[in-house]
Amino acid sequence: MTAIGFDIVAFDLDGTLVDAAPDIATALNRALEELDRKTIPENEVIGMVGHGARALIRKGLAATGGATEPLVDQALAAFMDHYARHICVRTRPYEGAEEAMDALIESGAALAICTNKPEALTRSLIDALGWSDRFKAIVGGDTLGARKPDPAPLHAAITAAGGGKAIFVGDSITDADTARAAGIPLVAVSFGYADRPAGELGADAVIDHFDALVPTIRSLAGRG
Repeated sequence: MTAIGFDIVAFDLDGTLVDAAPDIATALNRALEELDRKTIPENEVIGMVGHGARALIRKGLAATGGATEPLVDQALAAFMDHYARHICVRTRPYEGAEEAMDALIESGAALAICTNKPEALTRSLIDALGWSDRFKAIVGGDTLGARKPDPAPLHAAITAAGGGKAIFVGDSITDADTARAAGIPLVAVSFGYADRPAGELGADAVIDHFDALVPTIRSLAGRG
């Protein structure tokens, strides 16, 4: 067993490790402009993020004049094109995230990503951040035939990272439901894109800064 009591620490990505909302909002607004729709303020886009690109596009269209499935398809294609080409312009890691990941690795834990972001975009962002060597496994929303909150992607990420006792770190009710379905503990971050306070997610612990992650994980291991 590792020094922190878990073999695998799996992370959600957007809203957990990184603040990707600025680049997501820009891509959404470029797609809306192509349809001659008004743009949406970035702070409002944050409240739309967290359930996948198609859901984001549908919400963006609904907020600017209504959505039909053909319009969703058209806007989604424009969004994905722009986002893929500008995936890490203003996206930044949350303060302390890199230091926490390095501390986990030094403790002997393997790290994994389990996100509903498409795998190719996830890998592109991870590469742009210089994080490729930190993760033993990356599972995106299209890696399998299932997405979170189905536990299959999380189980797959844990297995691909080497297996063993695992814990999940996320920011949303989707992450909470995924961890619960997978039967593993969840640490929720309070600074992500959740549609409710982190304390209402039913997580095993909540952190307000990544400085608290390693001691929190170690504490949860001691309860097991």
